[in-house]
Amino acid sequence: MQVVNFRQMKDGTKEEYHFLEGLEDEFQKQLPDRIMKELADLEEGLTGYRVNRLEHSLISATMAEADGADLDWIVAALVHDIGDGLAPKNHDSIASAIIAPYVREECTWVLKTHGIFQMVYYAHHFDDDPYARDKYKDHPLYQKAIDFCEFWDQSAFDPDFEYKPLEYWRPMVEEVFSRKAWDPAILQSGVEMPLRAAA
Repeated sequence: MQVVNFRQMKDGTKEEYHFLEGLEDEFQKQLPDRIMKELADLEEGLTGYRVNRLEHSLISATMAEADGADLDWIVAALVHDIGDGLAPKNHDSIASAIIAPYVREECTWVLKTHGIFQMVYYAHHFDDDPYARDKYKDHPLYQKAIDFCEFWDQSAFDPDFEYKPLEYWRPMVEEVFSRKAWDPAILQSGVEMPLRAAA
């Protein structure tokens, strides 16, 4: 079989769906390569900053690694703006959706909310509420999102910062995005790891 016969999903046979599952498994194995390509494409994104979005991402990951963060946090820092090209107004949701099946839930939540937490640095210039993040004040990860933005996001726009190149991160991307999706042992609901080893 090269392609299925059905034109509506409801007409698919068991054989066809098992055939498709095999193709999807092979496609899934290529996910780390697609993540690396999307990261590379950030080089051509939004302009006006002193660094491009790829450089910003590489600086963020380098800072996370230097702070002694674990693999999940480092890769979260690396991909936190991966949705910027297609979803500039909700890029945080895109990044969290991409990484959610493969890392601890705390990393996913911080990525999903980092956009509103970043507003503390600039919203007042637009007469917006810089503390809109306070709607999450009672959330157990509130401070962690503040720290993520403070240490690895808002501070990662320095063109003189010496960051590791994209290929340096490939083994980490491969390890994280080759994990079994939605494995409770990986998601570790309720588990928190420090952002910084010294913290």
